[in-house]
Amino acid sequence: MKREFAEIPGSFREQWPGEFSRFSWIDYLTAIPSPLFLITTYKGNGKPNACLQSWSTFVGDSGQFLCIIGSVSRTGHLYRTLGERGECVLNFPSADVYDRCTATIRNNEYDDDEITASGLTVEKAAAVDAPRIAECFLCLECEHLWEREHFAGSREVTVCLRVKHVAMDGDHCDEERAGRYGRTGYIYNIHSPRNPETGRTEGDSLGFLTPSTDSPE
Repeated sequence: MKREFAEIPGSFREQWPGEFSRFSWIDYLTAIPSPLFLITTYKGNGKPNACLQSWSTFVGDSGQFLCIIGSVSRTGHLYRTLGERGECVLNFPSADVYDRCTATIRNNEYDDDEITASGLTVEKAAAVDAPRIAECFLCLECEHLWEREHFAGSREVTVCLRVKHVAMDGDHCDEERAGRYGRTGYIYNIHSPRNPETGRTEGDSLGFLTPSTDSPE
């Protein structure tokens, strides 16, 4: 039997002050996974910026391939650099380099080369003025198309990007070698699922896809 939710369950408690103003309680209730990647740009001082990102989706339309970034903070380096440069790269890591990707969260001062400081390698992009990460198996070079605030006065905006160029590691192009799925492929963010009856939280975790050609029963 379905449970109905029009407001936050009484069992939900903040794990840290301001959690439910930073994230929606519905995010934790549904725990819908989405792919993890690093968005890279150049800051105004020429240093590489790297922002670990999720809550996004990808869609093709009329021959174009678009990425909708669900939530970009107006106060962060990413929002500023996208506005200044209008270009970026989406870098998709596999599990073996994920720890270095999370290190960019700590190495995020304005004067930091956030890629190199995290043990990753800056690589020149082919079609945009933004750095690529050599260790990531897929890099999507993008231009900024538009942004929309979530609602009047929101701290976050939704951003639309158009992919101009794709670079993918050869072993990941072949599903009989590294491929794009499993622990050698895309990583998914599973954001702290919570039980609405007990309030129990499972904590953040990573997900990996296992392709299946069988029809669901």
